[in-house]
Amino acid sequence: MAHPKHKLSKQRRDKRRTNDFVAMPTLAVCPNCGAAVLYHRVCPECGYYRGKLLVVKDEE
Repeated sequence: MAHPKHKLSKQRRDKRRTNDFVAMPTLAVCPNCGAAVLYHRVCPECGYYRGKLLVVKDEE
């Protein structure tokens, strides 16, 4: 097995492990259509953000 030539400090070891326990992003409910939306994002289903239509969707 390989042997380390120098001791890794606790800080350096822990910095490498910071992304092991990243939390899932919080989802909100769109007040217009009820779809799950990330905070501070336009709703991908209806195109509304904070009560205003920002993205016009084509009706199919």
